Parts: sequence; structure tokens; C-alpha cells
Amino acid sequence: MNSLFQYITPSFRKSLALCLLFLAPFAGCRKYLEAPLPINEVTTASVFTTDNSSAAALNSIYNAAYTQGFFDGTGSVGYLTGLYGDELTNLSSLPNQTALYQDAVSSTIGGVTELWTAFYAQLYSVNLAIENLPSQSIVAVPHRNQWLGEAYFLRGLLYFYLANLYGTAPLVLGSNYAANNTLARSPQTDVYAQIVSDLKQAKTLLSTSYYNANGDTTADRGRPNGMTASALLAKTYLYTGDWQDAEMQADSIIADAADYHLASPRQTFVIGSPEVIWGIEPDAGFYYPYVEADVLAYYVPQGNVPANAAVEVSLSDSLVNAFEPGDLRYTDWVGVDSVASGGTGPATYYYYAYKYQGNGSYTAPQEYVTMFRLGELYLIRAEARAQQGNLGGAASDLNTVRARATLPPTTAATQTDMLSAIARERRVELFCENGNRFFDLRRTEMLTPLMEVIAPQKGGAWNTNGFQQWWPIPLTDIQNGPNLTQTPGFQ
Repeated sequence: MNSLFQYITPSFRKSLALCLLFLAPFAGCRKYLEAPLPINEVTTASVFTTDNSSAAALNSIYNAAYTQGFFDGTGSVGYLTGLYGDELTNLSSLPNQTALYQDAVSSTIGGVTELWTAFYAQLYSVNLAIENLPSQSIVAVPHRNQWLGEAYFLRGLLYFYLANLYGTAPLVLGSNYAANNTLARSPQTDVYAQIVSDLKQAKTLLSTSYYNANGDTTADRGRPNGMTASALLAKTYLYTGDWQDAEMQADSIIADAADYHLASPRQTFVIGSPEVIWGIEPDAGFYYPYVEADVLAYYVPQGNVPANAAVEVSLSDSLVNAFEPGDLRYTDWVGVDSVASGGTGPATYYYYAYKYQGNGSYTAPQEYVTMFRLGELYLIRAEARAQQGNLGGAASDLNTVRARATLPPTTAATQTDMLSAIARERRVELFCENGNRFFDLRRTEMLTPLMEVIAPQKGGAWNTNGFQQWWPIPLTDIQNGPNLTQTPGFQ
């Protein structure tokens, strides 16, 4: 973090403001990210003096989320944690990917450290918005609350992933580079408290409607609304063991059946899906739609070996085998290709994630990079209810998700069995989505026992003290930050 802020001088901040202005139009995707900008704004504060420029400054963050692949493609949270854990099998000989797969990461390996750097770069932009928007007049910026609410939400989101990837993190809450350079890593409890505070603030500012960059209501769910803040609050409360509040936040979304209901598996991620609470929408005109990278990263074309198809992973056998017979999610969300070995030998089968199904065609339905959806909220509420002893309510929520997958009701009758059933359901419902599997294993204290078995099978090793459950931060940040320490266990 300190290496990011030590060079942010006043003149650099002025340049950054200009960059936000001139880059934001190219961040556009559909109308909600399109914002014509004034050309005479040069100071940081003046970036936020109109609706268009305020929305555009935030657009740069959404743009970075998909162009830099935070949540989609081969550098995403889901991809990296999938390799590091038990969702993906490595098919590559690349040294960094092999090290990640064998749980031998270090502070100089790309990928795991790059997310730290990228998230703090975005936090700087978020903090500029939080500092400058409150002083703007509602007359000049009529939709100020929307933009400020988005900024608070984005700060909560970024810290959620920092806390779950790195454990502890400096709480950078302003743009003062000198002050930021002296920050140490805050305890995870403090980071979570800040996440909750930011999301509560976002909820007071955001409405339940969706808005585009002009402040007009829209059917697109490409900018967060108040329900999006509730979804992340529910997830945060679940992770911190606040079962009652997790249930309450999930309740508020599930109860809104007019706006949110489960879609068929094949329609879950498409733009316009009633299941999506918030998703980053791709731009067909800005490179290839990044949301398709799910298929492009995992897909092995029929008859090709992975090396010929430039594919580096497949789904792990344990994940494929976790699906029950007749599960529609397996049918619709898991692809399989066979590669003939030649002669009389058996074919090799490769399984790949097929949740996003555009598969290289511009004529296919466009899909969100889905960040929050109703299926997850049902499982959050099911777990929160089970933890509070409400097994009937937990079963009802669990069975709602299972029914969509054409599976019979759960047979779990005890709290222990119910929690195990929910964990299994989360694995097959949320696979390869935003690190959910890896985070679930760790928060339920199942990660180290599992990885002590899995890591040797992958050619690696897992330390019994479990320090590898958190990732190291960049070596350059340690060198440049006088009060910044490395993640325990890493050198």
C-alpha cells in the first residue's frame, strides 16, 4: 500500500484528476457507464462538481474491475483462489501458476500480490469521491447521494476482499499521501467494522432503484443500489458470525419478490436476469466482452489438448464429483470435452466452468460479471438460520435453491447435518464465483485440514499452522512502508 501512496504528491493528484476525466469515457459500457465530461476540470475537487463528472470518476473504478480482471478471467479472485484451493486443476507449466497451484506463493509472485496493489489503487479514487462529494451542492449535483453511496459501497467491497485475501490491511480512509505512508496493517476486526460502517452509510444514500450515469432510473443492474449494499452486509455479517443481522439483511432482499427471484441456471447470469442483484456489465465494443473470459479461461475445444488451446486449468475432479445425480447446475454450468488419445487408449476428459456461455460469439446473450445474486442470499439466510437453531427455516431456504436445480429436499435433521448440507450446496452453487469456496473453507475452519490432504496431491505442501491461508503482500510495499509488516509466515 505504501508504495502506491508515497509518490502521490499534490501535482500527481492534479494529474490523476485529469486522468479520471479523460479515461472515464472509454470506461463506458451501455448507458449507465456513458458520461459526457466537461473538458475544463483540472483540480481533484472539481471532478465532482457535476453529475456527469462524478459518475465518470466512479466509472474508472468499474472499468478497472473488468479490464484488470479483478473478478473475471485468469487474474481474478475466483481463478486464483480456485487454483490455490480445490476447485481447479493446473494444466500449465508456467512457474508462477505452478507455484500458486502448489500453495508456494511468495511476496514476489504476481497474481496474489497484484490484487493488493490494484485494490489500493482503486481505494485512492474512492476516497477522493468520499472526501469531495459531501461538499457539493445538491443543486449542482442532483444525484450526489447516488455517487456518494456508490463510493461508500465500493470502499466496503474492496476492503471485504482485502480482508479475505490478506487478513489484515491498512485502513486507508483518505487521500493524504503523507498520512497513508505511515499506516500499519489494522486487525481484521477493525477492517470488518469499517466495512460494516461503509455499507450502512451506503444504504442510507442509495435507493432500491437502479440508476445510470445520468442519474436516470434503468433496468440495467450495472451500478450498485441499496439492495447491493444489503447483500454485501449480509455476507459480511455471515463471515463475522453475526447470524441475526445476516438473516435480516438477506430477508430484505428475498422479500422483494417483485424485483428479485431465482432464474433458471442457464439464464442466471444474463443481462436482465431477475436473480442478479448487481453485476459488472461487459462492453462489447471495449475489447472482447471480459465476462466471456470465464469460458475462454477454462474451455478446452473439442478434440484439442489444453496446450494447443492455450488453456491453463480445468475443474478439479473433487468439484465435478461433488454434484449430485440429476443436478441441473451440472448439466447447464459444467462443460466437458473429450480428447482422443489415439490408437486404442481411452479418451481424456476435461471439465470446465460454463456459467458464462457467450463462448466467443457476439450474437450470444451478454452476461454480467455477477457479483451478487439471489441464490447466494438464500444460502446466506439458510446458514444464518441454521446457526440460530431455526432448522425449518434453514431447510426451506436450502430447498428453494435445490428445487431450482431439480434436486429433492434436504434430509438434514440436525444442526450439524444442516450446516454440512448448506456447505455442500454452496460449493456446487457458487463454484468459481469470486473466491466463495476458498473463503468458506477458511471461515468454517475446514481449510487447513483439507489442504493438508489436497496440497500434496497437487505436488505442494501445506504448513500445519495454516499460515498459507492468507496471502503475502508485495515486497516493494514492505520495503517502502516503515510501519508495514509482511503477512505472518512469509518472508
